[in-house]
Amino acid sequence: MSLKVFVLIVLVLLPFGDALSRDDFPPHFLFGASASAYQVEGAAKEDGRKPSIWDTFAHAGNANRYTGNADIACDQYHKYKEDVQLMAKMGLDAYRFSISWSRLIPDGKGSINPKGLQYYNKLINELISQGIQAHVTLVHWDLPQALEDEYEGWMSRRIVKDFIAYADVCFREFGDRVKYWTTVNEGNVFAIGGYDAGFVPPQRCSPFSTQSLIYNCSGGNSSTEPYLDRQHGFIGFNLLTYGFFPLTNTSEDISAAKRAQDFYLGWFLNPFTFGEYPDIMKKNVGSRLPLFSKSESNLVKDSIDFLGINYYVSFYVKDNPGSLQIKDRDYMVDMGVELQPVFENGTTTDQFPIVPWTLHGLLDSLRNTYGNMPIYIHENGQQTHWNSSLEDWSRVKCLHDYIGSIPNILRNGVNVRGYFVWSFLDVFELLAGYESSFGLHYIDLNDPTLRRQPKLSAVWYSNFLNGRIMDPMITMEVQKKNPSVVLSTFVSNNPILQKVQLKANNSC
Repeated sequence: MSLKVFVLIVLVLLPFGDALSRDDFPPHFLFGASASAYQVEGAAKEDGRKPSIWDTFAHAGNANRYTGNADIACDQYHKYKEDVQLMAKMGLDAYRFSISWSRLIPDGKGSINPKGLQYYNKLINELISQGIQAHVTLVHWDLPQALEDEYEGWMSRRIVKDFIAYADVCFREFGDRVKYWTTVNEGNVFAIGGYDAGFVPPQRCSPFSTQSLIYNCSGGNSSTEPYLDRQHGFIGFNLLTYGFFPLTNTSEDISAAKRAQDFYLGWFLNPFTFGEYPDIMKKNVGSRLPLFSKSESNLVKDSIDFLGINYYVSFYVKDNPGSLQIKDRDYMVDMGVELQPVFENGTTTDQFPIVPWTLHGLLDSLRNTYGNMPIYIHENGQQTHWNSSLEDWSRVKCLHDYIGSIPNILRNGVNVRGYFVWSFLDVFELLAGYESSFGLHYIDLNDPTLRRQPKLSAVWYSNFLNGRIMDPMITMEVQKKNPSVVLSTFVSNNPILQKVQLKANNSC
């Protein structure tokens, strides 16, 4: 074990000046980790499960972006007890996962699969037995392929009846133990990626668009289809969120930042709050934007009990009025803006910028625009290469900085109720397959046992959750000490550390 690893482990255990403690948070504040059915379960063809649109997408080449599929993935279908034990040892309050519609109701409608029902009952019961709350997402982009084949899935209003029936099964069978339900994960990105750019399933776009050439998508209309997604108003909803900040202090860029937020977030939050789409969307999209009937407006207004947000990056926004002169426009062009990622010094191109002030700015803006609704940060984390070192320092820093920013956000009056790390395990990632990872635990895909190996971020998070004061600062003073002497005392008293398996070269 190298000096660097010893130093890092000591640093996640010892207090320093800029300390972080769980005591900084209200007792009811939840800490957890997230995953989704297709990305983690595996057993894709077992016990009655049938393909989802994600299976089809992966086996067709993942839009030429990467290789691989999640037929096996982390095999949580068979290893759920082991994973729940890991969660309990870490001290998680909650686990956010999704139900595979294709496993529970394989044809999308009709008969319930008893094996699928049994699996989710066992998973939920195992979580509860360990004192871990189940936070369940109904649709994490994995619509049964049967419904896509029958009536083009979410493109048809027939989906409403089948989704209600599926949700009713979930509420009826699991509702006595599950208190937190999210209908759709990242509804905005699902609409954009699946029906505009075509880089995620069901991969629809205009046949002659730029996206068609890049991602080999077809059979759609990028000008109209992104706007056809419907909000159904069950319990809670999840969006991929960004902070939008004007590039300059000009009135044009200030208006552009507001316009970007209206398109990305107001697209869903305005109907949920006010019963209508934002005025700027009505103006720029025109007749391509579906209208709400009076009954539909009343149905969606005030229909969510909480908002789930996934947060990774923010953007500076520059006004781009020229794009609105394009004749055949899609969703991105309709906004009339240019976006530039917010970076901080030291950020590398293969990692997300760690800029907590942008999260604070986003949450303030949501509260000021839509009221102080309960918010759960459903996803936040850091991307690394799959086979990178178990010394995932960048992920430790990400967790420390973002979690450390939340007490100030709470003191500012924002109604944040919980924080979930994406992801509990290294999973099959949406946009990279097995090339990059976000997991607290590494899985060697060449190991037939798919052994879970905790990274330093898992150790850090566990120590934080178990009430130890945390600080990740690396100082020259600590590096000059003999870390093996300092560390021995903590290892002997820390069962989590005793289980950390690090190879001699400290890499996977």
